[in-house]
Amino acid sequence: DTPERIKEAATEAMRRGATKYTLLDGLPELKEAIRTKFRRDNGLEYSPAEIIASAGAKQVFYNAMVASLDPGDEVIIPAPFWTTFRDIVGIAEGVTVSVPCPADRDFLLGPAQLEAAITGRTRWLVLNSPSNPAGAMYSRAHYEALFEVLRRHPDIWVLTDDIYEHIVYDGATFVTPVGVDPELRARTLIVNGVSKAYAMTGWRIGYGCGPKALIRSMLKVQSQATSCPCSISQWATIEALLGPQDILRERCAIFQQRRDRVVELLNRIDGIDCVTPRGAFYAYAGCEGLIGSRTFDGQVIETDTDFAAYLLRAANVAVVPGTPFGLSPFFRLSFTASPDVLEQACGRIADACAGLRGIRTGT
Repeated sequence: DTPERIKEAATEAMRRGATKYTLLDGLPELKEAIRTKFRRDNGLEYSPAEIIASAGAKQVFYNAMVASLDPGDEVIIPAPFWTTFRDIVGIAEGVTVSVPCPADRDFLLGPAQLEAAITGRTRWLVLNSPSNPAGAMYSRAHYEALFEVLRRHPDIWVLTDDIYEHIVYDGATFVTPVGVDPELRARTLIVNGVSKAYAMTGWRIGYGCGPKALIRSMLKVQSQATSCPCSISQWATIEALLGPQDILRERCAIFQQRRDRVVELLNRIDGIDCVTPRGAFYAYAGCEGLIGSRTFDGQVIETDTDFAAYLLRAANVAVVPGTPFGLSPFFRLSFTASPDVLEQACGRIADACAGLRGIRTGT
């Protein structure tokens, strides 16, 4: 749940009457808190004019695509990707160029893949590290290889979704693209927010940092879509960003324990192969060995969507199939639930898979 100190900051804001419209791009105090966060966590300096606060990170992405895309413009998105990316590009009349990044490459985009995907209509490259749904995480070396390609294409912008930056495992160090190559700053939008790190999904505060001209264009979109973000949530976010940060390390340690157990249990199941995620709180498990198997009543599991539906029907376990994420056959399982619930869920998945006939092992 959201930490008490953050709830108390919201309550105090209401008591003192901070319930009215704010500036469209956010309170000056919030922008200062965001600037402090970037200095403290990323070693980056942004001016208030380079920052916009929005109703969640999703709106930041929406603002950017609507403000920058002409019909037919292309956006390169490595798959698997968060489904919202593709949908919002479509709303903005752009075209998603999905680049499959398989599990044996840790779900990461390679430089040769990036070069091959670029055309004369490419406007953006979208990166998400650690990623939803796969927990894939780009290292400094990975970024440097990609940026070598981008240097040959100076008109392509980079959008980096850093919402899971504080949920990384095994001692890994998070890096944001601008921190790797400052030259990219002039064409990079950083998208972030407080939903994941501070358990504030319902408060709906995200923020974007990028070149002033882009931020101004995004503000025009936001001004007609939602006006300002919720004033009370903004004050809560200030407390989240400026108050004690111990919760970040504590929750990361808890999630790592859950990750380890979930991956262990899933990999015991014939027909399932799960790469260990390096960040975020999702396991993206391959189920190729289950495709073509039959249920107890003779139905064929033809896709990962069929498998997800089977788990819901036979085991009362809800997972998300890989199809909407752009890479199949996989399924996503969140490990944010309690250890007892996760043990029960994985046990039910194992029992359901044991009831399938014709499972292929070693795939």
